Amino acid sequence: MTLYESLVQRKEKLSVIGLGYVGMPIAVAFSKHLDVIGFDINSEKLALYRSGIDPTREVGDEAVAACGVDFTEDERRLYEARFHIVAVPTPINADKTPDLGPVIGATRLLGRNLAKGSVVVYESTVYPGVTEEICLPILEETSGLVHGVDFFVGYSPERINPGDREHRLDTIVKIVSADLPCTLETVAGVYSLVAKAGVYKAESIKVAEAAKVIENSQRDINIAFMNELSMIFERLGIDTKAVLKAAGTKWNFLNFKPGLVGGHCIGVDPYYLTYKAEQTGYHSRIILAGRQINDGMGAYIASMLVKKLIAADLPVKGARVAILGLTFKENCPDTRNTRVVDIIKELGEYGVTPMVFDPVADRDEAFREYGITLCSEEELKGLDAVIIAVAHSEFQRLGAERLAAMYRGGNVLFDVKGTLDRDECEKAGLLYWRL
Repeated sequence: MTLYESLVQRKEKLSVIGLGYVGMPIAVAFSKHLDVIGFDINSEKLALYRSGIDPTREVGDEAVAACGVDFTEDERRLYEARFHIVAVPTPINADKTPDLGPVIGATRLLGRNLAKGSVVVYESTVYPGVTEEICLPILEETSGLVHGVDFFVGYSPERINPGDREHRLDTIVKIVSADLPCTLETVAGVYSLVAKAGVYKAESIKVAEAAKVIENSQRDINIAFMNELSMIFERLGIDTKAVLKAAGTKWNFLNFKPGLVGGHCIGVDPYYLTYKAEQTGYHSRIILAGRQINDGMGAYIASMLVKKLIAADLPVKGARVAILGLTFKENCPDTRNTRVVDIIKELGEYGVTPMVFDPVADRDEAFREYGITLCSEEELKGLDAVIIAVAHSEFQRLGAERLAAMYRGGNVLFDVKGTLDRDECEKAGLLYWRL
């Protein structure tokens, strides 16, 4: 009997290591077909899952409560599984180099509890070579098993898009890869259970790793181009959104928009690729140029706000400024690597301590990560300026009149992503600005 057949007949189990924005949807999806062990080192998060609460909002409380995932923080339970999916974060260090600590830690932990005949599949975003050159040797060392004989490895890059209700795990083509043809068939078969849009068999593990890392690098570069255009058009007195709307009438014009680029994908993955490129002696020009532009957008927005306050005859130091939105993207509670903090830090250099309001963000995470105490909506009054930094649906419904009532005399409004109607805002007496 093959491993796939044993899994489907529930004679063997599948484990998911790392139950965050990527791992949790995977675990819940597979639990509809297989026996799943969901492992995470965060006991508080596991307690929420066991209570039927989804802090990621990716699956939903009802689905979590109804799922058959066996949640555990006991690493020894991993020995019960024969198919393992590693879905831990891969962040960057302060110097913009890859931080492989989480994936290496998860690999060591799994190796200590790896049984013969297991298949280990990595979903974490890495640069080409990490799975076979770094993770595989660690698995051998910690397990005492021999790769290719006692266990096998694969790579299937995650494509979860937090907050996106259209492109879900079951509607996105899943790339799969493996060390051997027989392993590839097993990996493809298992993922076919949940990837209803189909699986794509990559030629090698390195090809699959590279495919993932360039997906977000491509987006990063295109957004950087839009951000650069917005800075140019600001100097020319042209509305960027109007330009993009006009250019978008051409059939092959790409639909990208300017904005803050944060999170744990687009703002991080390019550095994994450029790091590996540096190891080969190649210094990236386009990728790093895009990163430099996008990393500087928070400071640019803050400096533009200061200029608009001065133009409106408002004092900068001590100005009452509210920032609406702290998460790295709209309709998602995740604040990791949010670039809104760049605006806050830069305003602090001018003597401005803004109030931050975000009904979607994880309040505890905001304070733990950045020392930011989120304010209530009732506190949004007597303002000189408002920055809508994140395009949450709730902010789009505020309306110009409601926003105008928040001011005490000043009326500067920054709608970073251009989600509100400019004409309505200006009719309400607001000094409107957007990227």
